[in-house]
Amino acid sequence: MPQAVSTVVAISGSVNRPSKSLALAHAVAAATRRRIDLNLTSFDIIDAGPGLGAAFARSELSDDARRVVDAIEQADAIIAISPVYKGSYTGLFKHLFDFVSPNSLAGKPVVVGATGGGHRHGLVVEHQMRPLFGFFSALTVPTSVYLSEHEFENGKPSDAAALERIDQAGAQLGALLAARRINRSPDVAIRPATAA
Repeated sequence: MPQAVSTVVAISGSVNRPSKSLALAHAVAAATRRRIDLNLTSFDIIDAGPGLGAAFARSELSDDARRVVDAIEQADAIIAISPVYKGSYTGLFKHLFDFVSPNSLAGKPVVVGATGGGHRHGLVVEHQMRPLFGFFSALTVPTSVYLSEHEFENGKPSDAAALERIDQAGAQLGALLAARRINRSPDVAIRPATAA
């Protein structure tokens, strides 16, 4: 019997491309994939289209925005990363999650993280990102990831300590996904964590 593959959605609150936030999300996904098989779908907030900000109700969402919301709701896990603007996650990132059904994220594993210009913004992850997903009763992994500008090289995470946090978050997400799968398939193979 073929093993089920977990579906993971990486969502970045960035309105720019290339996006350091999405690069960070991809790094977490890669760390997770080293432990468990997954299908990754990734979005920057701009994939929801310009109509996202004009929608006041879910019925007013454009097809592009609805596709992103549906993907988030149907995923087995979420990697949610936002750049920090004016001391918070982006407004459109929050607006997108205003359309997500609370029941769809209950108990769902989530990695939270952010990117910013310096470490003074690092607590955004704990003071804003984690409470946002706490409202949804999502299961946020213990390790959050925040990277500032100097921890990237050529648009990708490069700092040794940051890479260790990314690997730890990926290991935790992989363990949660594997545990959720065990009830569905007793033949799931869990790969051990590897040294960074």
